[in-house]
Amino acid sequence: MTLIEPASTRRVDLVAAMERAASGDRLSADEAEVLLEARGDDLEQLLALASASRDAGAAASGRSGVITYSRKVFVPLTTLCRDRCHYCIFVDTPGQLLTMHKPLYMTPEQVLAVARQGAALGCKEALLTLGDRPEDRWPQARAWLDEHGYASTIDYVAAMARLITAETGLLAHANPGVMTFDELTMLRDTAPSMGMMLETTSRRLYEEPGQVHYGSPDKDPDVRLAVIDDAGRARVPFTTGILVGIGETLRDRAESLVALREAHERHGHVQEVIVQNFRAKPRTAMQSAPDAALLEYIAAVAVARLVLGPAMRIQVPPNLSDATELELLVRAGADDWGGVSPLTADHVNPERPWPHIDELAAQTAALGFTLVERLTAHPEYIRAPETWLAPPMQAPVAALADPATGWARTPPPSSPSPASPPSRPLSRRDTGLSPSDPVIAAIDGVSRRDRGVSTNTDSTNTDSAGAARVVPGGVRRLAEVAAGDPHALDDGEWELLLRATGRDLDALADTADSVRRYTVGEAVSIVVNRNLTSSGFRGAGAVAPEEFDLDDVAAIAADAHALGASEVCVQGLLPPSESPEAYLDIARAVKTAARGIHLHAYRPQDVRDLADRAGLGLADALAALRDAGVDTVPGTGVKVLSERVRALIAPTDLGIDAWIDGITAAHRAGFRSTSVLFYGHVETATERIAHLRRLREIQDATRGFTEFVPIPLPGADGGVPLVEGRDAVDEHRAMVAVSRLLLTGSIPHIQIPWTRVGRDTAAVLLQSGGDDLGGTLLDGRVRPAAGIEHGLELPLTDAAAIAKRLFRPFRVRTTDYASRAVPAGVAGEEGAR
Repeated sequence: MTLIEPASTRRVDLVAAMERAASGDRLSADEAEVLLEARGDDLEQLLALASASRDAGAAASGRSGVITYSRKVFVPLTTLCRDRCHYCIFVDTPGQLLTMHKPLYMTPEQVLAVARQGAALGCKEALLTLGDRPEDRWPQARAWLDEHGYASTIDYVAAMARLITAETGLLAHANPGVMTFDELTMLRDTAPSMGMMLETTSRRLYEEPGQVHYGSPDKDPDVRLAVIDDAGRARVPFTTGILVGIGETLRDRAESLVALREAHERHGHVQEVIVQNFRAKPRTAMQSAPDAALLEYIAAVAVARLVLGPAMRIQVPPNLSDATELELLVRAGADDWGGVSPLTADHVNPERPWPHIDELAAQTAALGFTLVERLTAHPEYIRAPETWLAPPMQAPVAALADPATGWARTPPPSSPSPASPPSRPLSRRDTGLSPSDPVIAAIDGVSRRDRGVSTNTDSTNTDSAGAARVVPGGVRRLAEVAAGDPHALDDGEWELLLRATGRDLDALADTADSVRRYTVGEAVSIVVNRNLTSSGFRGAGAVAPEEFDLDDVAAIAADAHALGASEVCVQGLLPPSESPEAYLDIARAVKTAARGIHLHAYRPQDVRDLADRAGLGLADALAALRDAGVDTVPGTGVKVLSERVRALIAPTDLGIDAWIDGITAAHRAGFRSTSVLFYGHVETATERIAHLRRLREIQDATRGFTEFVPIPLPGADGGVPLVEGRDAVDEHRAMVAVSRLLLTGSIPHIQIPWTRVGRDTAAVLLQSGGDDLGGTLLDGRVRPAAGIEHGLELPLTDAAAIAKRLFRPFRVRTTDYASRAVPAGVAGEEGAR
């Protein structure tokens, strides 16, 4: 008798498992394990089987050709936790929160500020994510809950879920970790769905010292499986999933998937299973661990589809994979992207920004599918409300659900326009709020502020004419109202915020920084770039240090790329003696010399010069720049959107209407851009506010601005202050804070111009609503004087040190705010927590 080699035996097992999967048979853990090993041609076959299973399930449920997502806001209710997971960057200690001036728990006002901004952007889900039972580990958490009248953190989750739905109409998806059956039942009245990742059934990772879940009581696999089972008994539409690459074995993955299938077979409540790939985070015990291998992850997605069957929704987070990997995920049987936010960061994976929803739709379409918005509960549960939705949730869900499909209404029946505040609150009776609930005081307090009724000490300030003006409730009240709805303040109130001093200014900056924290997140970002001033171009050859020719352009771009730059920024009018074709020649030279580098080039005034002198229309000029390699455009070349100001300080700048036409045309042609305001000269507070409002109007129409940069003139001393005698740093703090509040929900990032204010002041402004440091401005080794602001380089290690001082994570980004790998030698300098 010939003995079969183990590899041959495994091959036989793999073929048999493939055959059973192709027949739609119920796969065992043994079969799932062997399928997880598939590579090469076997993996291709596995993907084909998974795709076919997904497509069969979609056809049976009337959703063929569809991939779904939920438009959400992420509400990190508290970052305290009693667990110590080795991969987690989300969690803080009370001491760290104190150092960062961050509250133990988000207040009701902060929660509503995020929810209202999300509602204004069409969001329908509020994802409430937090650490497990922090009061069991931290006395500070217990004291906070006692002081505010809550029995537990989960009691506070329920209160905030009710508040969100009552005041904004958003539906809460509660994700508070391990819950008892009674807690699940209580939360069911406040949230139409809930979730908790299983992660893995591996007891080794939980019990063995040094492993990822050791010392974390809530990561006991048996406890987590019991919660998932209890959620089924409580009739809760439930989201769960596995985490791939945290040290588990293939057998662990197989058993985890089978366990989830069995729970769903018992109760029918698992609405989706997330298959999430591990991504290493700095400042964690697993910071040096490799990310989940791509093909291993893809195989896990495909096997999840085959184990869980054609009817299950398989979710893969799109921000945790590169865009080029999405095709593999779809081929592996995925049919849901999960929650994607147009407003808030992924606070659990802050280094991985959400894709823009329009870009995600385009990528989905390129893969042959239509992106469809769903609610936090999937359609089959929404269409059976008597079984799956608690009575207080039935009306709020029905208000947002398409009655024919169970997907989200698009737009919702009373969704707000971009220029008006959200206007779809439901009654407290609808959401189960009782007069004795502690959250009633929060609702009443916020409502009084919204109506202009004083809840704080009044402040006296001056208006634009210098007259004294009493502000009911003070600057703090105005700032809190603005945080929830920038449209709620009139111009005069915004001007009062710009003029804030002393404690009022501190309150303003704190509120703006809170909005920054709970929308774009904690990361301080920067792009590695090199500037090149096109006004210095000389086609016949360079003479002066600031001049350059086409050969120099190529050398500069290649040098920048070699030094680690991802962006070359080119702007400035060509000399009249140079051919306008040189705008295109410069672009081509950059892209030819540095393959893959991002070209951020040409202000509206530069584009207009090309269009006029080359005899092109504006649209043709933009098309020519795109063909030449330009990727995005600077939104500079304007000081303040006021003809009065332009005539006084920059009469040679492009006219205001022409600048607006130019930037709008660029956006509509597919170019994203920056936006700026130069302040501290002859402009008034009224003109500053009008400028910000006009930028917001353009953004409402085009969604083309990636960031806003408030730039002081003539320099770091702040120029002409709005308030006589106010320190320059306070002038900047007020400008940054007002920019954050007025533009929140519109232009996401506030960039701090460190070259103008200095590094120390930049750190202060990053605590006043700022989140970005712009560019490193590499001088390079080739004609450094050819770039504006040469000699002011900010090395990555120095930028990381600024973030570290603030106890905030540091992120190297691309021009469009995607993340880049932090170069070796810098990662260790990221902000310690």
